[in-house]
Amino acid sequence: MSVLITGGAGFIGSHLVDHLLAETDHQVVVLDDFSTGSASNLAHLDTDRLETVDGDVRNGSLVADLVADADAVYHLAAAVGVKTIVENPLESMRTNLEGTENVLEAAASDVTPTFIASSSEVYGKSEAVPFAEEDDRVYGSTTSPRWGYATAKAADEFLALGFHNERDLPVVVGRYFNIVGPRQTGQYGMVIPTFVEQALAGDDLTVYGDGTQTRSFTHVEDAVSITHDLLTTSDAHDDVFNVGAPGPTSINDLAKRVIELTGSDSDITHIPFEEAYDEDFEEPDEREPDVSKLRDVLGQSPTADLDWILRDVIDERTDEVID
Repeated sequence: MSVLITGGAGFIGSHLVDHLLAETDHQVVVLDDFSTGSASNLAHLDTDRLETVDGDVRNGSLVADLVADADAVYHLAAAVGVKTIVENPLESMRTNLEGTENVLEAAASDVTPTFIASSSEVYGKSEAVPFAEEDDRVYGSTTSPRWGYATAKAADEFLALGFHNERDLPVVVGRYFNIVGPRQTGQYGMVIPTFVEQALAGDDLTVYGDGTQTRSFTHVEDAVSITHDLLTTSDAHDDVFNVGAPGPTSINDLAKRVIELTGSDSDITHIPFEEAYDEDFEEPDEREPDVSKLRDVLGQSPTADLDWILRDVIDERTDEVID
């Protein structure tokens, strides 16, 4: 069996590669343009079961050729990070929308089961916490670039479900909630690797806003295991699932815990969102998943607690410094 992973050199994608190579006997093909992914994320793998293709998911003919040879597709390629979306809105929208349509169109030709990676961003600034998959979505104005990513990911979901309804494509959508772990970079605004790197360097931890906003964090190993199970479970097809861990923490408390676990002397500095981004930037107050549907269908949900996640990230960064 051959599996295609778009964005397979990225943070989540590379861990999915690890998982599939360890838990199955599949041949794995990675499509990545290495714009945000890195060859170093796959450098530890020495196997003839892995093939890497350097290419853009917006290249329709390339995607069609690769999907034609695949028995299953995991579509993770996307423009990632709030910082990326705000600074490059047009490129981000094109990557997310065109890439997903190319994958779905190609998969529909051979009715190839496909996983579409979505995001908790689709809930926007809804206050109906914890978020259930059928909840209403609440967005701000189109004049705020902050909501471009959420809109694109919601459109991806509509496309996926539309291809199921009109073309009988077996598809499942996973809404990721703040996936964290080794190999993740703070370069694109990811909070935990940023805090850990700042703490280990003895720099102030930069908290945007007043820090009372809460987020739920999920270890990447939990996320990729569930991603695999969702696509291989027929009862999960043609539906949308939250992929996240309940139990939110405030960004202030997160910063304090990183300082404690690293033994750092760092302080915490608060920076207004409008100073970090622009005056139209909006940040949701809360993000927590309702995982009832996930438990009903798979009998499981993410289990790693926050301290374990933080220690895993800290250990990786500490080892890098020692090496």
